[in-house]
Amino acid sequence: MTAIPRLPLSDGHSIPQLGTGIWQIPNEKTGAVVASAIEKGYRLLDGAFIYGNEAGLGEGVRLAGIDRSELFITTKVWNSDHGRNGARAAVARSLDTMGLDYLDLVLIHWPCPKKGHYIETWQALIEMQKEGLTRSIGVSNFNADHLDRIIDETGVKPVLNQIEVNPKMGNGALRAANSDREIVTQAWTPLGEGKNFDFPQVTDVCKRTGKSPAQVILRWHMQLGHSAVPRAANSRHQTENLDIFDFALTENEMTAMGTLDWNARCGPDPLFFEWD
Repeated sequence: MTAIPRLPLSDGHSIPQLGTGIWQIPNEKTGAVVASAIEKGYRLLDGAFIYGNEAGLGEGVRLAGIDRSELFITTKVWNSDHGRNGARAAVARSLDTMGLDYLDLVLIHWPCPKKGHYIETWQALIEMQKEGLTRSIGVSNFNADHLDRIIDETGVKPVLNQIEVNPKMGNGALRAANSDREIVTQAWTPLGEGKNFDFPQVTDVCKRTGKSPAQVILRWHMQLGHSAVPRAANSRHQTENLDIFDFALTENEMTAMGTLDWNARCGPDPLFFEWD
């Protein structure tokens, strides 16, 4: 079984550097996918209410049959659940849907700055952490000014900010802002929907190492020092994504990968995304 490194969190906990996400996996298939991932050695499972498959995630945990304490399970408070009461109800709903007693990490999925409720939502997460409903709390898609506002107004900083990072969307300034605040960066859409696979900066490493484009890009993430949660909906991709700890990109290869960064998003801009 592959030993996945862990990254320390500022609250004293730690998180596996590599995990698997369940976005766009049908609920009826999610249980088997999650159980397979756990069997292969994954311990970080990244979910969210809006994915519509939290019941399947919980089923997969039960099917796998390992001790709950070995797993790191994340969910997220969706945009329509911002505010104290909404956030508390959302976490209660996720726990009930998954059949869990606690979560390892709860994130605010998007800041929705025009709604203006992310401070109150963050305060609710702080309460729930103190109550033991979740061990750690963080955010997703927060820009530096959003981070500073919740820290300044509550005195509690997120342990993690999950943002879009892939070779065509390096998000370097925000990764640096996270690091300056001792916040772990976690990459969603880490493979850039495969749009990076054919570039020579990637394929040259594939030729040298015998690895696939996905493996090369995931290794790039590991060497940048953040966490990544690629989706892997089948056994072959799960195995492939784990097989990245027996090689390394050279310094020149890491520099070359950086030239792919065109600030090209796969997902929406957090400044404007308010969808309920």
